[in-house]
Amino acid sequence: MKRMVVVLCFCFLLLGCDSLRFAPTELQKQNAWLHNRTTAVTAECARAEEASARLQALSGLSELQSRAFVSYCGLPKEFPPAETAEDILRQSNFELAQTALAESADRPDPWRLADAMFELAIGISALLGGVYGTRAVQFLKQARVKSQALKEIVAGNELLKKTNNQYASAFKDAHRSQSPQTRQVVAEMKTQLDV
Repeated sequence: MKRMVVVLCFCFLLLGCDSLRFAPTELQKQNAWLHNRTTAVTAECARAEEASARLQALSGLSELQSRAFVSYCGLPKEFPPAETAEDILRQSNFELAQTALAESADRPDPWRLADAMFELAIGISALLGGVYGTRAVQFLKQARVKSQALKEIVAGNELLKKTNNQYASAFKDAHRSQSPQTRQVVAEMKTQLDV
């Protein structure tokens, strides 16, 4: 049990949270649906204006591809007006696209996620009970404390290097003997802390 938890925690630290995303927001759903409508109207315009066969094929493919975005995100509760090109080209739709783009870059805070994972594992271990459950709870609580301590140490080190440039090279020299695994974990933590 102890080994499995250690392996899971180690994998979490190595892999990070970059692949985790929040569920699509209402604005992102509206943007995906609006994108589909934009590609559909574009394809209709290309056909109506007798554009080249190549442009018609590209716009048709784009419309088909955008259906996947709507399918992935889900339909919005409220649909923006998008029947005509004039409806689609409203300034509010450009603002919607900008907001959806900003929201799509959001990722879960890896520290909060790790803490939540520890809480879940502690809860499950407590439910299992017995000697192994009790030991697992103690181990997980200790691991959570160590995770928080490591976070604080890395954040403090980064702050020290930024505020005292004269110590930065000496600080780096002092840590040259770190193992490659430690360097990788610390590098990932630094990017997650945004210090």
